[in-house]
Amino acid sequence: MSDKKLLMYEGKAKNIYSTDDDQLVIAEYKDQATALNGKKKDQITGKGALNNQITSLIFRELNRHGIETHFVKQISKTEQLNTKVEIIPLEVVVRYYTAGSFSKRFDLAEGIKFKTPLVEFYYKNDALDDPFINDEHVKFLEIASDEEIAILKEKALAVGAVLTELFSQIELKLIDFKLEFGRLPDGRIILADEISPDTSRLWDADNNHVDKDIYRRDLGDIIPIYQRVLDDLQTKFEGK
Repeated sequence: MSDKKLLMYEGKAKNIYSTDDDQLVIAEYKDQATALNGKKKDQITGKGALNNQITSLIFRELNRHGIETHFVKQISKTEQLNTKVEIIPLEVVVRYYTAGSFSKRFDLAEGIKFKTPLVEFYYKNDALDDPFINDEHVKFLEIASDEEIAILKEKALAVGAVLTELFSQIELKLIDFKLEFGRLPDGRIILADEISPDTSRLWDADNNHVDKDIYRRDLGDIIPIYQRVLDDLQTKFEGK
């Protein structure tokens, strides 16, 4: 067992701690909810535990499907043990339907299906409000090479294929989702961060939100919604 030591990074949704193994870190999920790049912020009791458990289950399924992630194991309701990576400062967004910022940017209704999934990059920089950038920007900023850009897109679509099937089994439609990736010491790129209703836009059969848009748009309490996602995933994939 690796013991939690020094706080390495404090984020909006998680704190990252070093351990007595320099190849491993502990991610502690927080009850803080944020939107609009941190302009809206609240403490919501139980959110951290739900997102940690949802992410842990999903990452176990991704690992089972041969997708390499930083996830090692869940060690408590709010904590997980992860392989230490150097986070690539990009949010990789995969879109299957118009929604959110995409609909606003192009003045489109939400819920229009794309002929093929869209993969977008956003530069992780709070001071700049995480701007949308293209492949040439990524290369100019020396964030990733042409080869790495291709790897990021390929891995993101592979993750999306698993997630689409996974969520369909609990009768949810995956609209879009955000990923982050990290580099191992040997340069390999693997999936990192989290996958939860905070980072995925999910609709039920009646097109109701089952995700963080409930908080963003003041539609109600996210806790019972996130609990439903966790309960349904556990029932389907863990027999609970």
